[in-house]
Amino acid sequence: MSTTLYLQLSALMFMEYAVWGAWMPVLAARLLGPLQMSGKQTGWIYATLPLASMITPLLAGQLADKYVDTRWILAACHAIGVLLLFVASRTSKFKPLFLVMLGYSALYAATIPLVNSLMFSHLTDPGKQSPGIFIWAPVAWALVGYALTGWRNLRKGEGDGSDCLKFAAILSVVMALVCIVQPATPPKGGEGVPILKALSMMSNPTFAVFIIVSLVVAGMMQFYFLGTARFLQDMGVSAKNVPGIMGIAQAAQALATLFLLGLFFSKLGPKWTLTIGALSWLLLYVAYTIRAPKGVLVASQVFHGLAYVMFMIAGQMYVNAVAPAEIVGSAQALIILVTTGIGLFLGTQVAGIVMDRSLVEGKFNWSKVFLVPLIATAAGVLALVVVKF
Repeated sequence: MSTTLYLQLSALMFMEYAVWGAWMPVLAARLLGPLQMSGKQTGWIYATLPLASMITPLLAGQLADKYVDTRWILAACHAIGVLLLFVASRTSKFKPLFLVMLGYSALYAATIPLVNSLMFSHLTDPGKQSPGIFIWAPVAWALVGYALTGWRNLRKGEGDGSDCLKFAAILSVVMALVCIVQPATPPKGGEGVPILKALSMMSNPTFAVFIIVSLVVAGMMQFYFLGTARFLQDMGVSAKNVPGIMGIAQAAQALATLFLLGLFFSKLGPKWTLTIGALSWLLLYVAYTIRAPKGVLVASQVFHGLAYVMFMIAGQMYVNAVAPAEIVGSAQALIILVTTGIGLFLGTQVAGIVMDRSLVEGKFNWSKVFLVPLIATAAGVLALVVVKF
């Protein structure tokens, strides 16, 4: 891979996740604070991306595989997204904001699999070369968070919290320009409908098991996101230290992407790489369920970072490896549909119900809460061990 190509693809990966990371972690504070929305309304705003991920990735994959150069689809989605993000920053009522964010999420969700498919299509050895590009995703997420924090410190406050959406809009302008300068990635053509060809991959029993396990295990990840902060505080961790402790997972993700992903995928193969990923989440849920000592809980954040790399990213690499070249965009869209779409949406609903039923007199029965993802993820690990790749 030439230096120019590496810089192009790395910039694409970096900006894709910089845009997402600018608003996703902190928008809830604006919704629950200055806008005084309820927790349920905040949940629905955050559900717009999973909802959109059930529809537009497959449509975008169809366009990229059959009709339009991938870079132009990416540029168009992010350029229109600039306008919607600015509108969202000036919208304060729930229904209008939900509709605007749903429209934006429809565009952004379409870009997630296309960034992957564009990258994979220009790599000669994706298993070895892609980790060096994927590394820029967690780096971008962390750096934009620090940048927004620095900006707010300079202003001595976050104002009404809309700056995260404006920041994402500005980054989207840069992203649109980065998309334009990507190498040409024309559609491969071919007979038939790419979406249907991607779905037909489910006729392979191994791939079908992989898809089902991905849906379940990715969905259970919402227990981590929804419950960890409160759980750690209930276990005696100071609230001000929670973001830093959870940041351990991002550091582990970056290191695992750079040093372990390519090695595991090439030496152990997709089966055992995915199994290690799911098993890492299982170990995290075990620590949570048994209410391990505080030091163990802090250290166990490493498991989340390792799991995300070895399961989520490795899953995208596996899909690229088994999908026919002419439908790689639609195949990447399928895994995003299953994980970021259906999995996260259903996981959010299940986690919410379980947490509500485990709340007694203002206190959560955390062992009961985390037993659910423990059992579900254990089933996923068992399925991966048994199936023949």
